[in-house]
Amino acid sequence: MKNKQMEILFLPTEGGTVKVYVYGFKKPRSVGHVIVTFDHVSVEAKGYKRNQTIIKALAQLHETIINNQDH
Repeated sequence: MKNKQMEILFLPTEGGTVKVYVYGFKKPRSVGHVIVTFDHVSVEAKGYKRNQTIIKALAQLHETIINNQDH
């Protein structure tokens, strides 16, 4: 049985806390999975480079929040 590990990052903001869940990225060239949540909005991203995938997910979350405010 494989042991799944998750890393959780909490990023405080003026509007609440952004939670970043990071799975994988344990071995070189292995795919990782990032889930970012904020105020009932959730975004997922997959990639091979941990930091770039986290930034990609945060950027997608930002775009989602900005686009939803316009409506």
